Amino acid sequence: MGTVIDSHFLGLTAIVTVGYQLLFFIITALLKFDKVTDFAGSTNFVIIAILTLVLKGSWHFRQIVLTLLVVIWGLRLGLFLLMRILQWGEDRRFDEMRASLGKLAVFWIFQAVWVWTVSLPVTVVNSSNKNPSLQAEDIIGWIIWSVGFLVEATADQQKLTFKNSPENRGKWCNVGLWQYSRHPNYFGEIFLWWGIFVASTPVLEGAEWLVILGPIFLTLLLLFISGIPLLEIFLWWGIFVASTPVLEGAEWLVILGPIFLTLLLLFISGIPLLEESADKKFGNVTGYRLYKRKTSPLIPLPPVVYGNLPSWFKTTFLFEFPFYSRSLPQEGSNW
Repeated sequence: MGTVIDSHFLGLTAIVTVGYQLLFFIITALLKFDKVTDFAGSTNFVIIAILTLVLKGSWHFRQIVLTLLVVIWGLRLGLFLLMRILQWGEDRRFDEMRASLGKLAVFWIFQAVWVWTVSLPVTVVNSSNKNPSLQAEDIIGWIIWSVGFLVEATADQQKLTFKNSPENRGKWCNVGLWQYSRHPNYFGEIFLWWGIFVASTPVLEGAEWLVILGPIFLTLLLLFISGIPLLEIFLWWGIFVASTPVLEGAEWLVILGPIFLTLLLLFISGIPLLEESADKKFGNVTGYRLYKRKTSPLIPLPPVVYGNLPSWFKTTFLFEFPFYSRSLPQEGSNW
């Protein structure tokens, strides 16, 4: 179908994203119903991916694959989170927002920025006229995405099963993948989106490399601010990798997607909030303090290995930032 507003569909996807998030914001504000927030975010990715693929009408193999990866991820995560919140009954993240329209609006604005930015690799690839032959970046990106997706889905299910067990009430999850990472779901999320970016690089040129900000933003969000699953990061970096074979010039701006996601999860909306919550709840429990000392915050590692690494190494290479423990009671701690 060709160009709509601009050749890369950036304006169109921004308008669609703002409109979609505005709709759910109105529902949430008027009905005091916050069970659709995560569903609105995840499915927005699906809409953007399918919309740009159909509007361009090229139907290149690379475009179809990346779109399919986003659709699979978005639908699985969106439906999983929707079913979980319907089962649990409330989302504690919104306890302070329900009475403040301003705070609620800020959340939805931020979610719109998150969706649009992280989607950049897929948006640019789907709008591209270039269709180079299958390259190593495609395969590498798809593999990264697959690993991230499997880790995220597995970690989500393991934690849900753990939380639903009556004997685990009041305990922190330390089974399965959670033995090796305090946030394995975040690891998968970051890895996934970087895979998407790598897979987009074959078509990137010049400023288009800025799309790397997408996975970077997501990573920082999960690590430092919010609670978006870590496995999504891993998955979306895989999608970026798989998009690289068709990227040229300014199209490399799609790197903004994985960069944005990475930063989001690391610093804004992911690990920091969950670490603070767990520290306040279990900080005086000896078993929890031992678990936190021996378990990696993000990258899955055997506890026997991570627990014996020096603090400087953990901070420098494994994202064990001091502010992740700012709410941990100091008495008896050894960091």
